[in-house]
Amino acid sequence: MRAVAVSAFGEQPQLMDLPQPEPGPGEVLVRLAAAGLNPVDWKLADGMFGDAVKAAFPLVMGTDGAGEVVAVGPGVRRFTVGDPVFGQFQRPEQGGGSYCELAVADENSIGPAARSVTYATSAAVPTAGMTAYNLVEETRIGEGRWVLIVGATGGVGTFATQLAAGRGAEVIATARPAKAELMRTLGAAETVDHTAGSVADQVLAAHPDGVDVLIDMTSGPEEFIELTRAVRDGGTAVSLIGSADADVLTEHNLRGFNFVNRPSPQLLDILAGHLDAGRLTVLVGREVPLEEAPEELAASRTGRAQGKTVLAI
Repeated sequence: MRAVAVSAFGEQPQLMDLPQPEPGPGEVLVRLAAAGLNPVDWKLADGMFGDAVKAAFPLVMGTDGAGEVVAVGPGVRRFTVGDPVFGQFQRPEQGGGSYCELAVADENSIGPAARSVTYATSAAVPTAGMTAYNLVEETRIGEGRWVLIVGATGGVGTFATQLAAGRGAEVIATARPAKAELMRTLGAAETVDHTAGSVADQVLAAHPDGVDVLIDMTSGPEEFIELTRAVRDGGTAVSLIGSADADVLTEHNLRGFNFVNRPSPQLLDILAGHLDAGRLTVLVGREVPLEEAPEELAASRTGRAQGKTVLAI
């Protein structure tokens, strides 16, 4: 089968011809129609997680995917052959991922795909969508809460904006002027141009008492602490990239933590329901063939990739 894989940590991704995997107990074999590209894909392939991740090589890249079940292993109860599914396929210890024609997943890592959208749309959802949903849950976002989302135009940010607004929160999204209207259509009550000066100053000028929740996708430790000036006394501040210092936040009378995602099949079911109900818009920037994955990964490394990239398989 065709697959984009690396032969060792730090090696360049290449299109390879690899043997077809077979599902074991509790596993499902899926013929993938599409795979979503996430920064974590190249970070894992580059060995950036160190000893925390053990891998077999060649290591097929990619986490998110969508397609049709073609075989099930012993003990599988949730799926049968022919079911449309989406979810997470990264299994580094077995060398498995989603940038391939056929992928094995644990049956609890995938869910029934939404019926109202394409496989390409479904493949863009799992990691970013589950992250956003858990963020909204763990920060207790609800009606009437003011939420500042920094990095709002990215994959997680666009989902978090919609989910928070769907719960009645007032979202302030960071966005360049060209993306401001888009973020409003996704539910943001206000936008802040992060290129026009201090985000905290801009927010406090409009909201002197501060916001209830800060969700920060992008800032380093110093920038993160600066942004917490925009959070009211007793509010919540969360970093997605490990920039929160619990002791410092406590000194500022803030609740805060470094977010760790907890995927589950139940979350995939919830997201599929939101897609079918029209409550969640998925922004796919580019859809390219599988063989162009190495070039798209290089663009993702530079941080200049525009929108969510999906690989058509």
